[in-house]
Amino acid sequence: MHHILAICLAAPLLSVLCWKDWRTRTLPNALTFGLAILGFGWRIWADGMGGVVDGVLGAVAGGLFLLIPFLMKAAGGGDVKMLAAVGVFTGLRFCVAQLMFVSLAGLALATVLVAARAVSPARLKHAIRCFFDWRYDRVKGRASLPPRSDEGGRAPFGIAIAIGTMAALAYAAWLEANP
Repeated sequence: MHHILAICLAAPLLSVLCWKDWRTRTLPNALTFGLAILGFGWRIWADGMGGVVDGVLGAVAGGLFLLIPFLMKAAGGGDVKMLAAVGVFTGLRFCVAQLMFVSLAGLALATVLVAARAVSPARLKHAIRCFFDWRYDRVKGRASLPPRSDEGGRAPFGIAIAIGTMAALAYAAWLEANP
């Protein structure tokens, strides 16, 4: 039943992070590091030092998941830090489930935002064409993109991270209750 406690502990901070990401497209370090510290405290209480090691491995796996998109400037540093912080809660055991739930939540969020015209699909279209269309003029395509500072070009991925994490923790609680 300790995953239920993890949901109760993480939910308030994740809600604040979602709100900040939606309003300002930023994930403050104080909140993401606070979430990680809270996760380590929960890990020590629930599983002792073995839980701390599992939390560290989950944080590393979560951070590495977004490393390539971050290096390609497709994800922000706050997203990487937030995914690492919530990786402390899920640990290595539920890391794959968490990353799957986060990816599905991100896909659903992006679909809704593009359909509602809250986010411009120009960068996604450019990336897909660069990857799949060898005849596409990448330089000309890059010049026609909106500036990176434009809020319409950036999706608040922290919301997907929070939803996916809650789903993974609920899944872990369900597995814990139904062995």
